[in-house]
Formats: sequence, C-alpha cells, structure tokens
Amino acid sequence: MIQRRSGKELDLIRAACRTVGEILVRLTEVVRPGISTAELDRYAEEWTRESGAIPAFKGYQVGGNVYPATLCVSINEEVVHGMPSTTRILSDGDIVGLDFGVVRDGYYGDSAVTMSVGKTSDDAEDLIRVTRESLDKGIERLQVGNRVRDVSEAIQTHAEAHGYGVVRDFVGHGIGQRLHEEPQVPNYVGRGQNPRLKEGMVLAIEPMVCEGTYEVDVLDDGWTAVTRDGRLSAHFEHSVAVTSNGPEVLTRV
Repeated sequence: MIQRRSGKELDLIRAACRTVGEILVRLTEVVRPGISTAELDRYAEEWTRESGAIPAFKGYQVGGNVYPATLCVSINEEVVHGMPSTTRILSDGDIVGLDFGVVRDGYYGDSAVTMSVGKTSDDAEDLIRVTRESLDKGIERLQVGNRVRDVSEAIQTHAEAHGYGVVRDFVGHGIGQRLHEEPQVPNYVGRGQNPRLKEGMVLAIEPMVCEGTYEVDVLDDGWTAVTRDGRLSAHFEHSVAVTSNGPEVLTRV
C-alpha cells in the first residue's frame, strides 16, 4: 500500500532527513586518499548516535543476509551496498559513493552521494555530473498528477543521452515508517506498476548510472553490487516529498 503522509508525519520525516543530509555533508568533508571505509563508517555511526538517531542500515536484512554497518561505501565499479572494511582504503583517483540512512522517532531518511577522491579523470567527473543531473531531472517530475514512470523516463533519458547505462536491478522506493516502502521507483521505463503521484507521498529517488553495461553482479559477501564489465558506476539519492507546491527535497541541506 502506498502511504500518503499527514503534516505531522512529514515533519517527523523531515527531521530524520535533515539528520541524514547534515551527516552526509560531514562525511564528504572527511573523504580523502588513505582513509579506510571502516573509518568512514565509524564516523557515520558516531555522528548518528550523537544526534539522537539510530542507523537505518545496520542490522537490515534481505534474504537472511544482515547488513553489518551504518554506511554503504561503494568504490569505482561498486554500484551500491559496498561493505566498509579496515582493509579497503581510498586512493587518489577513486570515485566513492556514500549511501546513508537513519531512523528518528520511528521515521526514516535516506540519501546518497558520489564524489571524487583527490584528482580523478575527466571521464569519471562526467559520470558523476550526469548521474547528479539525472537525479535532478527525476525530482523535477515529482509533481502531483504525474506518474512514477514520468520520473523513470526523465532519469533514463538524460543518462542514456550521454551514453551511459542505467542499472535495472536496484530501484528507488517509498520511504517513511520503513526504509523501503511502496511504490518502487525504477530509474528506467519498465512494465511494472505506474501509480499516479499524489500529495503526501515521500519517495527516495536514486539513479545508479554506469560507464558501460547496466548489468551488475553481487559479490560473495551477499551485498556489494558491482558492474559486470568492471567499469565505473555512480549513485545519487534524495528523499523527496510530493507537495501541492512541487517536490520538496528533504535530505538537501
């Protein structure tokens, strides 16, 4: 069932999303060559608990697999759900995706950003730019009366116009009292459900865009998704409310 949130509920979701946005900004400020992904995760959990919120990802279960960390850190060809490790060290020239969520007073926020580590290639910078733009294009379509497929089409059209692939295996989603709620929001035009957007809906829009093929594989850890061809991937995400005045980006600070 697709939830439409009351004004009070939206205020609670806003508070969770504001925490996510603020901490994600702080995390981008400590990214540097030589830092381990485990250290980034430690910062994320420390700052989350200091804020009075709870990590949304830690302990999350899918198919019997339990995610062990607060932060997802995906490097280069890793698309999403990269697991932090003391042995995974960021290097100059990498690109890194930080995906982060919290729960506060029973309501969730979720956001992601991809950024350069030190000096990266022009091709990597272009991929990051186009993926960020694809998110913005999708958010623009979050208007009362539009449909989910309008969002999907905007994302796919922009990414593919620049020669990139759009991941099919992972999609955006509703968010509120659970991390993942209905409806699913694909980043490509498919044949699934296509509900109309209504005031009070809150959606996490998250394009995952690849240099080459959109096909992905999941590593033996059960979480880390990588591009099948080993080329770079970028990921951006915002939690957004559908309002009568247009989209309200809740995780932007």
